[in-house]
Amino acid sequence: MQDILDFLAGLDLFKDLPDSQLRAMATIAKPLKYDRGDPIFLEGDRCLGFFLVQSGRVKVYKMSADGKEQILHWFEEGDRFAEVPAFDGGYYPASASALEKTQLLLIPNQALLALVEQYPSLAFHLLASLSRHLRRFANLIDTLSLKDVSSRLAGYLLELSDRQGSDRLELDLAKGQLAAFLGTIPETLSRTFAKLTQANLIEIEARQIQICDRDGLQRLADGNKDIN
Repeated sequence: MQDILDFLAGLDLFKDLPDSQLRAMATIAKPLKYDRGDPIFLEGDRCLGFFLVQSGRVKVYKMSADGKEQILHWFEEGDRFAEVPAFDGGYYPASASALEKTQLLLIPNQALLALVEQYPSLAFHLLASLSRHLRRFANLIDTLSLKDVSSRLAGYLLELSDRQGSDRLELDLAKGQLAAFLGTIPETLSRTFAKLTQANLIEIEARQIQICDRDGLQRLADGNKDIN
């Protein structure tokens, strides 16, 4: 249990928790392992709890009636997902699967609710996490409904640059997965990459991308630049 306790203690979500609450959380956490492509849950499954990513990556997505995949978000080490259905006791509103070999901690909903009753202050930590996820999905809706593919791609590259701490980026999603995340198809994504290259905003070498004009890319992401 010590490795779980150490992991939880390193998360922003739990950094201010008293030791007694942290140990109680570690006690109810259940380690789970997945290989690449393994389903974690499917849309409509009854919620068992929420998840913390110890290692690996997870995508959360929805499938349309015609089989088109829309990736809502992906989660990496230290992230958490599926908090909302864990609290309302309902069903998962989307599906999740492992993008690579992944280890998760499941926080079962019934045990979680019992802990919140015992330690009410724990609820405030979890509410903060829920608020961040709501803002994230509000931004996703805004991006998919109001911006074209070039603006979406520019925003993604800037976010990736911030996460990797460099203007030389290593793409962390396959082309098909990135296209699904941006709400388009691989062919359109390839054409959009070509447009950004022709506009001297980026340079591409295999899976690496060099941002050449960060300000221009930001204007494109904000909808204040046209490259069509």
